[in-house]
Amino acid sequence: MNQDNAGRELLTVRDLLRYAVSRFGAAGLHYGHGTDNAWDEAVYLTLHALHLPADTLEPFLDARLLADERARVLALVERRAAERLPAAYLTNEAWLRGHRFYVDERAIVPRSPIAELLEQGLSPWIADPDEVGAVLDMCTGSGCLAILAALAFPQARVDAVDLSEGALEVAARNVADYGLQDRLALRRGDLFDALPAQPYDLIVCNPPYVNAASMAALPQEYRREPEMALAGGGDGMALIARILRDAPRYLAPQGLLVLELGHERDHFEAAFPTLEPVWLQTESGDDQILLLERRQLAP
Repeated sequence: MNQDNAGRELLTVRDLLRYAVSRFGAAGLHYGHGTDNAWDEAVYLTLHALHLPADTLEPFLDARLLADERARVLALVERRAAERLPAAYLTNEAWLRGHRFYVDERAIVPRSPIAELLEQGLSPWIADPDEVGAVLDMCTGSGCLAILAALAFPQARVDAVDLSEGALEVAARNVADYGLQDRLALRRGDLFDALPAQPYDLIVCNPPYVNAASMAALPQEYRREPEMALAGGGDGMALIARILRDAPRYLAPQGLLVLELGHERDHFEAAFPTLEPVWLQTESGDDQILLLERRQLAP
C-alpha cells in the first residue's frame, strides 16, 4: 500500500488490524509460530511495532497513529506477507509459557509443548523438583527448554547441547538474559558426544523428527527455519533411534527421558514396537510427547 494512501485511509489501530488481516488472507499465510490465525498474528505484530503491552489491545483500538508509527506497522505486515517469515523472526522474540526468548533465523522458533510440562515440574513423574540434580536438554536450539528446566528445578545443573554453532549463539544470549550462566552450560556436539560422564535425572529433547514426505510439503514459513532442526530422515526416526540407543548410558537409575515427536507417533511405534512409553497430555494433544524410564531403555 502506498504510504500516502495509508496516511489518509488507515487512521486507527483498528484500521491497521483490519488491513493486516486482509493482507495476510490474500497472501495465503500459514501460522503456527506463536499464533494460529491471521487476527492474532496481526494483533501481535501491531502491538509490538507500537511498543504497546502484548496483552492490552482494547483501550488502543480506536487510537490514531502518528505517521512513523503507521509506517512501522505496515512495514512488519508487508514483510510478513511478502517474505513469509515467521513473526518471531520479524520481532526477534518468542513467548513460551509467559517467558520471552530472543530468536532469529539461526534457531528454530520456540514452541515446544514440553514447556508446558516443565512449567508443571513434570508432576507427578517428578515428586520433588528440588531433588532433581542434573538435567540435559538435547537439541537445545534457542535454549528455551534448558532455561525453563533450570527455572523448574532450582537445584539442578543443566547441560544444553546442539550441533549448530549459530543456534548456540542464540541460546547464549537467552541464558545471559535469564542470568543462568552459573547453572546452565551450553555445549556444541552431536547428541551425546560432547557431554561429561555424569548421570542425568532428566533428559528432555525436541529433536528433528519431521519425516521426508512431510518436509517436502512444509509451508514456506517453516522452510525459513533451519532445516537441520526439523528434518528427521525418511520416517523421522533417524536421530530418535540414536537417542534411544545411547540415553541409558547418561540416565540415572531412576532417570526419565521426555521426547517430543510431533505428529510422528505412527512412525515411532512402527520403528520401536517393543517400547511402551507413557504419552503425556498437553494442550497440543496426547500423542506428541512421550516419557520413558531408564529401565525401559536399558539393554
